This record gives sequence, C-alpha cells and structure tokens, in this order.
Amino acid sequence: MKKAALFLILVFPILITSCMKGESVDVIIHNANVHTMNANGDVFEAVAIRDGKIVEVGPERQILNKYSAGEYIDAQKKDVYPGWVDAHGHILSYAKQTLSVNLIGCKSYEEMIIRIEKYQSKYNRKFIIGRGWDQSMWKDDKMPTNEILNEKFPDIAVCLFRIDGHALLANEFLMKKSDVWNKVQNDTELSEGGYFVMSEPEPIMEMSRVEPFMSIPEPTGVMVDNAMNPIIEILPEFEKKELKDAILEVQHELLMYGITGVHEAGMNRAEFKMMDRLVSQRDLKINIYGMLLPSDENIAFARKNGFYRNKNLYVRSFKVFGDGALGSRGAFLKHSYADKHDHSGYLTTSLPHMRLIAEICHETGYQMNTHAIGDSTNKLMLGIYQEAIEVNPNHRWRIEHAQIVDPKDFVLFAQSGAYASVQPTHATSDQRWAEDRIGSERMEGAYAFKSILANTGRLAIGTDFPVEYIDPFRTIHSAVNRKNVDNEPSNGFLANESITLEECIKGMTIWAAEASFQENSLGTIEEGKDATLSIFEDPVVANGNYTQNFAYMVYIKGKKVYSVE
Repeated sequence: MKKAALFLILVFPILITSCMKGESVDVIIHNANVHTMNANGDVFEAVAIRDGKIVEVGPERQILNKYSAGEYIDAQKKDVYPGWVDAHGHILSYAKQTLSVNLIGCKSYEEMIIRIEKYQSKYNRKFIIGRGWDQSMWKDDKMPTNEILNEKFPDIAVCLFRIDGHALLANEFLMKKSDVWNKVQNDTELSEGGYFVMSEPEPIMEMSRVEPFMSIPEPTGVMVDNAMNPIIEILPEFEKKELKDAILEVQHELLMYGITGVHEAGMNRAEFKMMDRLVSQRDLKINIYGMLLPSDENIAFARKNGFYRNKNLYVRSFKVFGDGALGSRGAFLKHSYADKHDHSGYLTTSLPHMRLIAEICHETGYQMNTHAIGDSTNKLMLGIYQEAIEVNPNHRWRIEHAQIVDPKDFVLFAQSGAYASVQPTHATSDQRWAEDRIGSERMEGAYAFKSILANTGRLAIGTDFPVEYIDPFRTIHSAVNRKNVDNEPSNGFLANESITLEECIKGMTIWAAEASFQENSLGTIEEGKDATLSIFEDPVVANGNYTQNFAYMVYIKGKKVYSVE
C-alpha cells in the first residue's frame, strides 16, 4: 500500500501537468514582448495559435502550461505586433515601376536621360515608360521640357511619370501618336481638371521688324492630372508573367518589413481581375483591402456583387480623385499658390460627379475614399461626408492624404465621421519646398496629423508607395520625430504636429483595421482574431535618429509566410 501511495504521489503531478498541457495548438510564440495593441495596451510574453486564429495571449508560464504545440517559437524577447498594414499603397503601380525606367533620385534632367539610354540599351522596349522624376531635386525646380527626348528618341514613344504620378513628360512622337493636344483642347472635363505646362514667351527679333515681339507659348511635353488621360489610355501593358513576378517581389519586400496588408488605393477592372487571380492561386498571401476606381464597369460590379471577399482580398470601397498633387501644383487650394499667383489648382473630379459617386456609395454600401490634398478639396469633401453621416452614421468614408487643411476645418473631420488616411513621409519629403508652394500662413494646417487626430481619435497610416519608400520605419521616424532618414531638419518639420510611437503603430494596426471594416479579425492580438502578426529583429523604437529595422518572422492566419532565416 505504501508503495502504491508513493507511486501516486510521484505520478499525480505529472498527470496534472499533462492534463494542463493537454490542449493542443499549432504554434506557440513565447519569450516575447507581445504588443497586443488592445484597448488596455497590454504587453504579454506568449501567444497560442490554432487553425489560423489566436487562441490565447498571456504570461509565459500560463500559455506554456496550458497548451502543447506542434511548433514552439522562442522569440528571444523580440517585439511582436499585430501584422502592420500600409493603409494607402499601390502594389500594382510599384510593380510596374520596377519594370520601367527608375527615375527616382535623379539629381538633374541629364541624369534622367542617361538612365533612359541605359535602360533602353538593355531592354530595347517598343514603348519606353519611366517613373519617379522630381524637378524639386534639380537646381531650379522648373518642370522639364521634351526637346532632348525628341532628339534622342525621334521615332519611339517615351512617357516619363513624375514621382507623384500626377504629371508626365512625353516626347513629340508620343504626343502625336495619342493626339493628346487636340483631345484636351476639345474636352472640357480634361482641360478643367488638368493642364499642359507651356513654354515661357521669349522676345524674337526679325529683320523686317523694328520692335521685337514675343514668341507664342507651346506645349513643353509636360501635362498634369486629367490632361494625361489620352496618353495613359494608350500605354501598353507589361507581359502578364513579367508583371506577376514583379508583384510577388513587392509582396516579398512588404513582408520583409513586417507588413501583412495593404489598402490598395485604386484599381481599374483589369488590375482588380489580376489581383483576384493571384489571390485565388494563393500566390498573393498578404491581405488586400481593395479600392475600385469608379468606372462604369466597377460600379456595375459593386451593384451586382456587393461587398466582395475572396480569401485575403476584400473589396468594399471606391477611390475617387478629388484634386491633384501639391508638387505639381494640382492640389486645389482656397487661395492661389504662393509661387504661382494666378493659379489655385483644380478639382480633377467635378463636384456634381463626386456627389453622384456618393449616391452610388450609399446605394451599394461601399466606402468613398477621396484623394484630397488641398484645403479647398478637403473642405468640399468633408461637406459631402457630413451629409452622408446623416444617412449612415457608420459609413467610415475616408479622406486620403489630408495634406493641407484650413485649421478652422479640422472640426469637420469629427462632424462628418471621416477617417483621415495620412502618409507621414510625405511631410518630410515635401518639407524642402512646401512653404514655397503655399506660403507661411498656410503651414499651420499642413501635414497636421496631431491636430486631425485630436478631432477624430484615430488615423489610418500608410506610405503611398511607390511615391514614397515602402519602409514603415521611415513612417515612424517621420510621424514621431518629423525628420527624414538624414535626420533633417534637426528640430523636426512642423514638430508640433508629431504623434507618439503608440499612435503611429495604432495607425498601422487597429485604426487601419477599423478604416477598412476589419477590426473584428485584424488589428490586435486578441482571442478569436486572425493570427496575423510580425516579430521584429530589433526593438521597435522612435528615438531621435532614424533606426532601420526588419521583420524576423511573419505569420498570416497562423501560417509562416516570411522568416529572416
């Protein structure tokens, strides 16, 4: 009997431990700093995952005692966060950019030409497309002209997009091929929502004249916003396999930074079909919240299908272009540009048409996500949104960018229920020339993330890649320290509008999830939500200097999709 009793005393604790660890899960991540991003801001040491869902998150001993797992991940005290989301990006544009002439960072027109010649000698394209030039990085901040392009490429089409995608430079061959000049001159919608950059008049002296006369301005080859449309319509598509491979390379780069989702800001019908196909084939693994461009085809699709879900692709919004970009002076301002006194920008979509899209959004239940850069566009759109909230208090319509806002209009964000989707790196990129464009008096409402957050209680945060770099740690540095990667300016650009590290990460997690109606499955590490999370190599910090960092390991719905090893 004594031996039997002793046996039970020795074996009973083992049986109890075995029972406690009897609940099996697929993965346990432990020895970690698990930032749940929940309402309490809890940080735990371990998380258990089963069937793609989070079963429990809690203290190390609690999770390890309660569960047994097929895989244990020792996170080595690394930071674990809900998978980060870029709330405004362009996967397809970025993929196409990698296949085009890369003009990002060109310090002069001459460097741009050299890059085009090198590209063409390698690829011998029948139609040359380049992306990324920025005249603000050149000596005089003047838009380029096409004379040298015409000399170098007299019989091949050349189309070079500005960094923001709101302006392009075309050679004479392409302008004639597209008949762009005549089309824009005869189409009110194109001419009112965009413009040609014309040559400066110059004095001309003829032998038969006593007095000189001024030359007639001519198109320089640069066109902005809607004036680009006749050229965009004839751009050739890249080969499907070539484009697919480029998209998957973009996906790899996103995962490398711990980004598990993108709000794809504008897809035409063909682009949507390609994304849908890649998701169906399980090639595209990251979560995509798709914004459709409001074409007749896409509107018909929304009316027929309603909200569309295919695995990790979710579509329930329209992307609308309210105005152009500040860098190319297309943003619609309440008053004239400080460096172009006779010009205040324009709406690229007419106000009646934007109201029509709003009605379609009411009908279909889709979000209306409007590109609004200038203070005038922001005021007009927030007015439309204010009317909408009376119809549906939970419409969650969005302002994309909100770069220049009249301070007295900040309150309209709260009154309209609008979500602001902002990109902090725009502030630190534009700081070189922003005041030249709008003047010192309007800087109070420029890139005012803290002020908007104070009126809304949330921000969706992204990068607008490929206009800016995809790197979310640049985003953190810009949002919190208000500096670029060279740590300029030393005191921060409009530093009073900085936000905290926690607020910035909320903008890439829970607030991004709320801005896309996905807070029940994404955005925090909590029981029942998707096990979509990222472990980072180094601590996620926002000290005074830019700190480079990468993902160590990434899970989407409980599946490991990236590992630094």
